[in-house]
Amino acid sequence: MNIQGQAALVTGGASGLGEATARELARLGAKVAVLDVNAALAEQVAAEIGGIACPCDITSTDSVAAALARAAAAHGPARILMNIAGIGTAKRVIGKDGTAAPLEDFARVIQVNLVGSYNISRLFAAECARLQPLDGGERGVMVFTASVAAFDGQVGQQAYSASKGGLVGMTLPMARDLAQHGIRVCTIAPGLFATPLLRSLPEPVQASLAASIPFPPRLGKPSEFAELACHIVTNGHLNGEVIRLDGALRMAPR
Repeated sequence: MNIQGQAALVTGGASGLGEATARELARLGAKVAVLDVNAALAEQVAAEIGGIACPCDITSTDSVAAALARAAAAHGPARILMNIAGIGTAKRVIGKDGTAAPLEDFARVIQVNLVGSYNISRLFAAECARLQPLDGGERGVMVFTASVAAFDGQVGQQAYSASKGGLVGMTLPMARDLAQHGIRVCTIAPGLFATPLLRSLPEPVQASLAASIPFPPRLGKPSEFAELACHIVTNGHLNGEVIRLDGALRMAPR
């Protein structure tokens, strides 16, 4: 699919990998809707790229429906969905005081990262399936954001790894499901990237993390994630695939 002139939705688009992807889509000529729970940051990014900000909680069907309607009113029906919103947590199953980890923490991560991603994807797909097909019968593309933690989860990452592993497991069956509608589905599993969260860590910690990556021995650049996400849109034969973007990193237990 040619990105030029297409309407695109980016969840988590106000910061980090989402912001980088929103900027790259805009650079390539897409009409970008920045979806994020942080309305102020979304407005800022949207203003800078000539897009539209859509406050959105992906776990709420009403919130997603309102965001999709707002984006469609401004840009027309979307053919591109970048699912990048997500949260993380680190909780051992048994804490230092001997108590079990709170179930609410686990459920919240699953609800946002997995259920939320599915929620907006199903609503996007239903709208996209009604559009006229482009050349080759294609109607749309969606990209999920998993993590190397889906494969190499570390101590304390049970919730995060389970949520990202769920996205990995959902990729192929969703691609098969939506093939009849001409909608492609792929997932990127990034490693250690220079997002605001990692940049907030002390420099020695960042250096240690970067040194653990075989090559190149540095943190990934958000722009590299964005470039791959956009390539998936333009490469019509990429479908049902999970792509690790990690510099050959394999995470240690801790």
